[in-house]
Amino acid sequence: MKILQICAAYKPAYVYGGPTMSVSMLSEQLVKAGIDVEVYTTTANGKTELDILPNSTLKTDGVTTTYFKRLTKDHSHFSPALLTSLWRNIKKFDLVHIHAWWNLVSLFSATIAIIKGVPIIISPRGTLSSYSFQNKNIGPKWAIHTFWGKVLLNKSYFHVTSELEKKAISSFLNPLSICLLPNFVKLPLFKVWENNKHSEKLRLLFFSRIEQKKGLEILINALNGIKFPYHLYIAGSGESDYINTLKSIAINTNVANNITWLGFQNENKFDVLHNHDLFILPSYDENFGNAVIESLAVGTPVLISDKVGLADYVEKNDLGWICKNNVQSVLEIINEIGTNQKDKLKIIREKAPKIIYDDFLEDSLVKKYIDFYTNILQSNHN
Repeated sequence: MKILQICAAYKPAYVYGGPTMSVSMLSEQLVKAGIDVEVYTTTANGKTELDILPNSTLKTDGVTTTYFKRLTKDHSHFSPALLTSLWRNIKKFDLVHIHAWWNLVSLFSATIAIIKGVPIIISPRGTLSSYSFQNKNIGPKWAIHTFWGKVLLNKSYFHVTSELEKKAISSFLNPLSICLLPNFVKLPLFKVWENNKHSEKLRLLFFSRIEQKKGLEILINALNGIKFPYHLYIAGSGESDYINTLKSIAINTNVANNITWLGFQNENKFDVLHNHDLFILPSYDENFGNAVIESLAVGTPVLISDKVGLADYVEKNDLGWICKNNVQSVLEIINEIGTNQKDKLKIIREKAPKIIYDDFLEDSLVKKYIDFYTNILQSNHN
């Protein structure tokens, strides 16, 4: 079995957050399991390019990866070199797995695969939610979907990471099949984390890319109504204009002194996650939420919106709280936690890591992905 993974951006382009990590971990685990895997990607790294020679093939943590030159610096990621190589070489692969949608790498790659008769899997990575259709470039998205994308998607197999995403896809598409498998999430070596040092203030943490769909403005607007000592730490990077808007909101609501902006965190992220009392993610749309699992892995309870794909998992295992993505809901739950449920914070801190490590072991998860690929190939040969 020879698999081609196609993703417009790949590690070390960590600026794109969770999807970059998930796709690279999937590829690496498949290689470790003996599957022949290659990755086609671009040199995309936000508004800049990776410090990698364009159109060169490297071993990136054991995975054969070709980084093609892109011509556009925006999220369209147009790469004629990638598409030309794909046209010439796609028949060498048994299966093509495309990650994310709307960018020109994904759209044209899916088109080539269908023309060439190679089965394709689409992992939307949150890009086909109702929120995505209604946020940014609404007109072009609907035009692309109506006259081009829908045909491609209905001839594809789908991989989704949550029931929430599965329901969204099923509501407007009729693909060949939909398989639900969680993301790979890179966790630290299991250990018993020391209890946090005592703090009179409840240490709140937002840890994610800073962009509109994450709902950070909801959290900042809620802070002014908190009835006990607290401090919010914001870890992540984003567009400077949007961050400045958020800082203005904090100033106007008189909470700026209760916020520390930590910036982008990478190597020390598990220490950052552990050293807080509550991780908060009030997203408008989140197909999975890698950072939720990372937080729980080190024992930090979570407060997430019901639009986060992992909300059902958190609720089922009683690992935190679920809110609506509005100010009143977030405020009410934070006040309830801080005044009446501090003991639950301690209980979750003690039990969460074992649950996460039991459910997200890499060896068992990679077998499920291999079975997924095998079933698709068998169905195509029948």
